[in-house]
Amino acid sequence: MDPYLSYAREHLSDIKSLIGELVACESPTGDPAAVKRFVDLVASRASDCAVARTIRCGEFGPILRLKFKLPGRRKQGQIMALGHADTVWPVGTLATMPFKEADGRLWGPGVFDMKCGIAFFLLAMRALRDLDTPVARNVVLQLNSDEEVGSPSSRPHTEAEARRSLAVLVMEPALGLDGRLKTARKGAGEFRVAVRGKAAHSGVDFAAGASAVVELARQIERIAAFTNLDKGITVNPGVVQGGTRSNVVAESASVECDVRVWRAGDGARIERLFRKLKPFDKRCTIAVEGGVTRPPLERTPAVAKLVRLAQKLAREIGVELEEASTGGGSDGNFTAALGIPTLDGLGGVGEALHAPNESILVDRIADRVALTAKLVAAL
Repeated sequence: MDPYLSYAREHLSDIKSLIGELVACESPTGDPAAVKRFVDLVASRASDCAVARTIRCGEFGPILRLKFKLPGRRKQGQIMALGHADTVWPVGTLATMPFKEADGRLWGPGVFDMKCGIAFFLLAMRALRDLDTPVARNVVLQLNSDEEVGSPSSRPHTEAEARRSLAVLVMEPALGLDGRLKTARKGAGEFRVAVRGKAAHSGVDFAAGASAVVELARQIERIAAFTNLDKGITVNPGVVQGGTRSNVVAESASVECDVRVWRAGDGARIERLFRKLKPFDKRCTIAVEGGVTRPPLERTPAVAKLVRLAQKLAREIGVELEEASTGGGSDGNFTAALGIPTLDGLGGVGEALHAPNESILVDRIADRVALTAKLVAAL
């Protein structure tokens, strides 16, 4: 049997216990103190094999950066592993979603997204150490604290560390119950379009008014037409506000739009279309805020080369590894946009991230740990 797979199976009870500890330490994005408790816990559990450093992250909890102490005398370059400490679940969720093992799965808030992936990486690095595998690169794991809200503060730190790296391994969840890697992710953005009209009494002086609501309705039709499903471009006007009373011609109205694109060029084009919006009613004005804030992770030749390596290594442990694309984003989008070979979805195999039935498959833990160790050793 492959030594890394054997190691992971021998330590299965240990990793399940660690995952349980991490899930029990709730860490919602908006609670910096809770995130810090989680970061401190991970640092303490990695203290035997890594040197920990924390970095302030704006209004959020700290970023954790672990540099691993691995066999091998001369190391050239760096491999960056990437994850996040924050979850979408508020403190207290464990009361209704307790961590448990049942039906061949581990359950609990954040178990899939992505506390199991953190535990997998720690065990994979211990496997390399305990099996005395020479590693040619320095290895760093960075856990961001604001990923679930778009990484507004951690992005510069992620990009700076990625620029020092030869490859980035993202420990986000796999796609589907067959454990596909993510080799393309959509870029994402948000736009807010605000219309200013002219208020008037709708019964006494209707013609003197210029309705921001009517103008916005016409703009929404225009904005919705930016969607191009053949190219994977979606523009969703999702939140609409406007007006004050039914007998007042509305002075203001606004819409918030979610944008998703497969290619960076499409994101730039959508931004230009938003900026070019002009009022139908010349008495109204339009202001546009926002942009495409998370670039797409595109399947470049460098990404394809990395996934082929992963597939080769997976076959050595009896796993046929597939790849896929997804509309959701991760911090891997930022590293891939810099041209750094990035492989995403190396974490748990399960389902229902951000949902009450969030869970991972126990029988897929060992092969994911082994694959991670083999990738780090091979790069």
